[in-house]
Parts: sequence; structure tokens; C-alpha cells
Amino acid sequence: MIPLWSLPLAIAAGNTLLIKPSERDPGACAILVELAHRAGVPSGVLNIVHGGVDTVNFLCDSPVVKAISFVGSNTAGEHIYTRASANGKRVQANMGAKNHAVLMPDASKESALNALTGAAFGAAGQRCMALSVLVTVGKAQEWIPEVVQRAQQLKVANGFEEGTDLGPVISPQAKNKIESLIASCEKEGGEIVLDGRGATVEGYPDGNWVGPTLLKAKEGMSCHSIEIFGPVLTWIHVDTLQEAIDLINRNKCKSPPLPDRPPRNENVIADTLSVR
Repeated sequence: MIPLWSLPLAIAAGNTLLIKPSERDPGACAILVELAHRAGVPSGVLNIVHGGVDTVNFLCDSPVVKAISFVGSNTAGEHIYTRASANGKRVQANMGAKNHAVLMPDASKESALNALTGAAFGAAGQRCMALSVLVTVGKAQEWIPEVVQRAQQLKVANGFEEGTDLGPVISPQAKNKIESLIASCEKEGGEIVLDGRGATVEGYPDGNWVGPTLLKAKEGMSCHSIEIFGPVLTWIHVDTLQEAIDLINRNKCKSPPLPDRPPRNENVIADTLSVR
């Protein structure tokens, strides 16, 4: 999604580009680069490099690279910002976020519910534009049972199988993180309205399956303040539109502040450097 947004504009502005996709799922990006070459993008204009931390550090350090655009986790983004900016590079780092949707009682019901379901659970919630939080206003909370009903009808399966609505999450570590945040909702006084933990798919007993999940929460709970990056929709109810707007404006994903200009050789270790 993000390369398709940015590559045409960057190339038209006279840039050459190096793309480093996530080492965990580089296939789609490799296909995009191949298609661009077939479409006539000159050799050397659009390039792809693979790898993990060493590759990222090379991009941060190399004098050939003048600017870096990153989308991904807070930890990786902070590392990239720190190291690349110390080398005088311009850095755009888009990191953890909680995307909110406000559901008003005068909305077009069918359109709204269909859009909410797709935005929250499509791609198993593993995209930076996924809907993380649903804020219902007034009587719109009465539609929640229908959100649950639509979510229950979604098919969890191998993404290459016909009729699949959402596939597995990307790794066992991602599954564990998602399930721990689901559990935290109940521990912190919320309610698990729809629980996707323990989802199974015939023929794939070891898959990283998490089914659609809906959590009823309060502002500030872990499931509301931390990016889950899975098929989990956190629901918060308010009485007025202004309350919904204020709630959204107050929300910030938990992340330490970024340093202004760190020393070049500061030792910053990232637990993951996967680009989404």
C-alpha cells in the first residue's frame, strides 16, 4: 500500500529509490518492483534490498542515501530516526498509532457496519491503516451486536483459499502479543465481547491464527493505548460527538520521546526492524 502511494511521486520528482521490505514478508514488495521494471522504469531507478538490522543500518549510514521514509513499530522507528538523523539524513518515521472511527447514530447503518468490519479485521488487522478503536456515540452503541455478528461470519483460513476473509498473523511472537493484549482488557476491568483467541483452521494446526475480536474498554487501558496490530477492535462508548473528538485527540500510543540529535555512535538496539 505505502509503496504504491509514494513511488510514482518520488520517481516523478527525480529520485532513485532503495526499498527494504520486511524480512518476514518481502514477497509483495518484490512483485511491485518487478512490475515497475516491466512497465518501463529504467534500471537503477527503483531497487530492492533484503535483510534485517545490518541492512537497515547500512541505509542509515550510507552517504549515498539522502533521506529515509519508514513505517513500522516504535522501536524500529526510533532506532532509524536516531541513527540516520545523526548522519545528517532527513527522516520520516511513521510509527505506532491507534486509528479511531466515530460511529454516529444517524450514520447509514449498513454501509457503516460493513466498512467497520472490513477496516478492523481485513488483512487480520496487520496494516498501519487498520481500524483499531471504535467510538460509539449515543444510541449507536445499540449496533454493536450487529458488528459482532458480521465479525463472526468472517472466514479465518489460509489466505490463498477462496472465500478467506483473514489469514494468520505474521509470527508466533505477534500472536502472543495480540493475545496478551486481549487478556489485558479483562484484567483491567474491560469486557471481551468477542474472543478470537484459540482460533483453529483445519489442516494448519500450527498456524498463527487469531480470530476477529471485540473488546469493550475504557480510555487509557492497555488495549486502547498500545497498537495491537491484529484483528482486534477496541470499543469505547461516549455520549456526544465532542467527547469522541476529545478522546481521539488525547490518545497517543505509548512510546518514549525521540532524542533531538544523538551522537553518531550512540548504541541503540532495536528488537525488530521490520517495515510494514
